[in-house]
Amino acid sequence: MLSVFKATISPMFVMFLCIAIGYMLNKKQILPDNTAAVLSKLETFVLVPCLIINTFMKNCTVASLKDNYKLVLYALVIILLAMAIAYLLSGFFTKNSYRKNIYRYALTFGNFVFLGNAIVPQILGEEMLYQYLLFTLPLNIAVYTWGVMILIPAGEEKKNPLTNLLNPVVISMGIGMFFGLTGMQNFIPDFVATSLNNLSACMGPLAMILTGFVIGNYDIKKLLTNVKVYEATALRLFILPALFVVILTLLGADKTTLILCLFAFATPLGLNTVVFPAAYGSDTSTGASMAMISHTLSVITLPVMYTLLMFLF
Repeated sequence: MLSVFKATISPMFVMFLCIAIGYMLNKKQILPDNTAAVLSKLETFVLVPCLIINTFMKNCTVASLKDNYKLVLYALVIILLAMAIAYLLSGFFTKNSYRKNIYRYALTFGNFVFLGNAIVPQILGEEMLYQYLLFTLPLNIAVYTWGVMILIPAGEEKKNPLTNLLNPVVISMGIGMFFGLTGMQNFIPDFVATSLNNLSACMGPLAMILTGFVIGNYDIKKLLTNVKVYEATALRLFILPALFVVILTLLGADKTTLILCLFAFATPLGLNTVVFPAAYGSDTSTGASMAMISHTLSVITLPVMYTLLMFLF
């Protein structure tokens, strides 16, 4: 049990160190003010797509889809349940309608893309990343439809949510599946394959540096004073993931599905609750507080949760 904890906590400390580097780069003004916007676009449009394409073209076959289709179904059940629970609980945190949506998003989605994609191969092995990406497919669809819609303040123009599905994550999955299912990956030049591998390796560290840089824009003392944020963080990192694992167990899910669910839902809050309010001139302090506190605490909570899961199941 102790060996599992040690193996899990090491990548989390690497993640935390990268966050600290990003924070110091901001506070010392070593990088320009627009660094967060540049890194975010680099992650979204280059590094994450490279990781997804690389993983799917190597692992996506007709046989693997048949073997793993239940992952998508289990994830669909859990994400719908998470959305319903978030709606019920959000009213306990605030009476402000837009801030309720911030909490709804925070209680529904963790940082399952940037952080999840980074730590899953380090802790579980690269072969599990493919299954993790399949499991998080319904989460990605929910993020880019319902998630985006609730983060846009009332009165602002909202696009058809279905158009949001044409995003780098979904498009990359489609490209990777095409190469994997058709066998076209065997004809990709070596320099292209090497580039995909190298760019994929950059995704995790740069995402955490980005997180630290964004947090560096705020006064740490002020971010630590909101008691409600700690309650939401406890739900985000421990209570809800544990509930979802229990529910999947009752539904007959295997241990692999339970592990993937844990890493998808026990991750800390991402940066969308900072980016979207900032884009529309709304208050970003709630989202920034949850991002900072949840990322810091997840260094311990995620290894503990994973260790308990491996011990109990």
